[in-house]
Parts: sequence; C-alpha cells; structure tokens
Amino acid sequence: EPSYEMQENHPDWKPSLLLGHSDVQVTDQERFKWYAKRKMRADWQAEEPRGKERRRGQPPCPLDPEQQPPPHSDPEQQPPPPLDPEQQPPPHLDAEQPERSGEECALCQSRQDLINCLLEENSQLKEELDKHRMNEQFLRGDDAKVKYYTGLPSFAVLQVLLCSIMPFLSQGKRKLTHFQMILLTLMRLRLDLPVQHLSHLFWVHRTTVSAAFQETVCVLYARLSPLVHWPDRENLMVSMPHQFVEAFGKHVAAIVDCFEIFMERPSNLQARAQTFSQYKHNHTMKYLIVITPQGVISFISKGWGGRSSDKLLPGDIVLADRGFNIRESVGMMCAEVKIPAYTKGHAQLDAKDVEETRAIAHLRIHVERVIDVVRNKYKMLYSKVPISMVLPCKGEDTTFLDKIVTVCCALTNMCPSVI
Repeated sequence: EPSYEMQENHPDWKPSLLLGHSDVQVTDQERFKWYAKRKMRADWQAEEPRGKERRRGQPPCPLDPEQQPPPHSDPEQQPPPPLDPEQQPPPHLDAEQPERSGEECALCQSRQDLINCLLEENSQLKEELDKHRMNEQFLRGDDAKVKYYTGLPSFAVLQVLLCSIMPFLSQGKRKLTHFQMILLTLMRLRLDLPVQHLSHLFWVHRTTVSAAFQETVCVLYARLSPLVHWPDRENLMVSMPHQFVEAFGKHVAAIVDCFEIFMERPSNLQARAQTFSQYKHNHTMKYLIVITPQGVISFISKGWGGRSSDKLLPGDIVLADRGFNIRESVGMMCAEVKIPAYTKGHAQLDAKDVEETRAIAHLRIHVERVIDVVRNKYKMLYSKVPISMVLPCKGEDTTFLDKIVTVCCALTNMCPSVI
C-alpha cells in the first residue's frame, strides 16, 4: 500500500488543508460542450428573433447541387461515419447561415449609421467650441467683433499686423499661439481687462498672460514706432485740409496738446513731487502729443515731456493751448506758435483777438478729438497704472508705459482719421 502523500504535520502542507472540500472532481467536458451549445443557441436567438419565428417548423434547407461534394472516384473509399448526435450542431444553425449574412449586414449598416451620426455630432460640437475659443476663427469674417476686441477697423488690417509681427515673436514651445498672444495684448489694451480675466479666457496661468503681454508690447513697439513720424512739409501741403488753408495758409505743421495718465502714488518723495498734477489733483504721467492737420499722430513724447523743436522748419506754425510757453524754443527755429487769446489782466478781448481765437480754437479742437479717440479706443490709458510700468525697462531708457502709449498711437494711425 502506498504511503500517505499529505504530510499534515509539515508546515509546507498547511495551505492545502481545510480548503472546504475533500475530493477534486474531474471537469466534465461533455457538460461544458452542452453549455457552450446552449449559449450559442441563446446568442443566435437573441440576435435573430424574427428569423427564428419564420423558420420554426421548417426542415433544414438542402445544399445546393453546385455545393454538393463530388462523388468518390475510389469505390473502396467510403464516407466517414456520421458524428455523434451530441457533437453535431443544431440543424437550425445550418439553415440560418445563408440568412445570417443579410441580417449581419443590416446590423452593420445600423451601426455604421450610428457611427456617422456621432461623427457628425462631434464635428458640429467642435465647430461650436471653436466659435467660443480665442483663436483666429473667433474673429474671422466679423469686422464688428474685430473692432470691439482689437480696435482695428477690419480683419484684413489685423492680418496685415499679424504678418508683420509674428516672425519676431519667440518661436519656442508655448501654451499660447502667436495669434493668441497678439489678440491677448490688443484685448488688454483695448478693454483694460485684468490679467486674471484673460487667464480664464485663454485657459492659461496668470504668469503666462503677463509674460505674453510684455513680450508682445515690446515687439509691437519696435515694429510700429515708425508709424508715428513727422511728415515732410511737401506731404503736409499736398493734403492740407481747406479750413487750415483758409485760416493760416499752408504753414500749419502741427497741433500740440498734453494728456495725463493716472499712476500709483510713488514712495519716493522727490518722485511724488515730480508726478503730482495740480490740474488732476493726482499723480500722473504727462505726454505731449502732436498731430498733423490731417489728423495723424506725428509725435508722442516720453513720460514727463519731450520736445519736437528739431522737427520744425522756418515758417512753420504750431497751434497750441494756453500754458505752452514754447515761443522761445519755436522761435529758435524761425517758427511761430499760435495760442488762443485769454482775458488775464484785461477786461475783454479785442475784436481781432476774438476772431483769431475763434479760428484757432475751432482748428485746435481736432487734437482733443484725436486724444479722445486714442484713450477711448484703448481704455488702458484711462486706468491707474502701477509703479512698475513707469520704471525704465532693463537695459533701456524707455519705460513700459512709454511703449504702451506709443503702440496705442501707432494702432490709432492704422485706423481712419477722425478729421
């Protein structure tokens, strides 16, 4: 008698003890085959219930004569014996085979139709998403939307700006495309949107928005500064408006004025005294702006002033407001300043002064209209800027606010004149 193989006292045999059964039964293959056939019948019945109803009670279809096997040439060779009835497939399965392909085609066709419907719905949802995403498709073909978000008159002008700016932007991997960087910058200048709001619109972090804004403004300043230039006298005379010709001939070269931008209160006492405006009763940065009689901005100074005397030629006339004590500077270039008369120290104006003042004030108001256009078009110039913007940029003598003001003036020159 063989020895007992289970050493119950040995620790290696412990996991095999008391597992809930005493004998391991051999798998019944016949039962598995029966279960597999039953499951196969159930699957066919679930997929083809109508076909089963039509075929119920009908004998299996005979094979086509062309599909009959060829007769055995060898008389001694006999066909193999039939299979056991349990091993043969159900007769209705063979009968369903020809119709199964047709039903499968219908099922595949319905699935394909469903896939096509889902693909079409997916495409429509992508188009709807692109309409609300801040990319090129968001503004394409809608000049009103372009004017609202960028201040430019049309999408074609925006495309020209993009073509001249995009090659000079950084080419590294960024979360924002070049178009989005320019659009983000123009939107902030135009609508004075906070950085946090722009980060939500473009789905990026605030630091990414700030870095993109600073880089794009610097590139715009470098590329668009030539748009703010002092034209030649010949060009001014050719296109001089008739109201200026009637009042002063063809000698009016410029109309000057100043505007102020509010800033935070400096901590340095000297800077605080230099930036405080008695007129605005606040700390401001002052900019001298010069426009031509045609309504084009021809000069914009840096913060705390700036002179345009080197642009004047002998015989030029400059229209200015009260408070511009620049007669001596202009006189050095043999030019002339026309300032409206005022009644300080006089009871009333002379008739000659009244007529001359009316003509000057009527023409000089154009520069105020241009200033209003610039500041209303780019509302960031109306906000209070932080101290960091009025500090010189690294390695330059120009502040970041100077670049912003110059860019806004250049973009205004890209729009139709208000005069």
